[in-house]
Amino acid sequence: MKRITAGFVFMIVCGIVLSQNYVPTPEDIKAFFTTKTLVVLEDNPLMEYNYIIKDIMKKEWNVTEYDFISSGEFEEKRKDPQYSFLYMARVTFESDNTDATYRFLHLSLGGDYFRLNEMPDLVALPLAYYDVEEENYSYKLALLVRFMQNHVRLISENPEIISANVFKHYNDNIKDIRDKTLYILESELSSEVNSAARIKKVYPYKFKIATREEIAEAIDERDPDVVFLHKVGPEGTKEHARCYKVIIGAADANFYYFDYHSVSDKNPDGFLEDDFKKLVRN
Repeated sequence: MKRITAGFVFMIVCGIVLSQNYVPTPEDIKAFFTTKTLVVLEDNPLMEYNYIIKDIMKKEWNVTEYDFISSGEFEEKRKDPQYSFLYMARVTFESDNTDATYRFLHLSLGGDYFRLNEMPDLVALPLAYYDVEEENYSYKLALLVRFMQNHVRLISENPEIISANVFKHYNDNIKDIRDKTLYILESELSSEVNSAARIKKVYPYKFKIATREEIAEAIDERDPDVVFLHKVGPEGTKEHARCYKVIIGAADANFYYFDYHSVSDKNPDGFLEDDFKKLVRN
């Protein structure tokens, strides 16, 4: 399990999680491009992830050579610096007042690190609360992998943003949402904006209450006119902590909006009216 200091909640919102307060260096980024990326398959042979990640890597991954290994092989090979690793991990927050556990997708460097938690993350993205069903994130996994390799290229070409405000870099894209169609699942809308009529009252730009299949199709076709919501919330499970909200381009895999709120009766697990208002005024 990876544990993350509470101080890095801000960094998670923009898609970057730093292990043990670690900030990747330009040397780390340079070293990554010389590695072979080993994709760690899950122990559970019935997990859909094990099937779709192979197809995703074939279609999306072009930044390094890659191969697939078991979780048992991961423990042996992760100490070898000639490898980088793409893997799912169970994540909690240090000093968190909740018992919430998340599933993150990590891209980390190998090396002589005693604990998994010490491996330096180049990119890490929240996929879901740990007990949430795969179907809540599997249909958009290809786009998240696309973002990860794009981000590594970005910080390689612009190392100054590693130590600067990465959040601001991606947040600069927010105005571009207005020229695109926002796809959002009905189940991911809070009750105050759970219909087209209610959304139109606060959001004057193009949107579509879409299905997972429509979002997956837009990702597969790399539709430049579509952005969609990636929400990480409890989805009816007993855990109630943060609800992460990220809007991502279906073609460019850019982040256009990222925020989170603590789930409560006032602010339920979903995209809020206030989120739509932020898209309009920023």
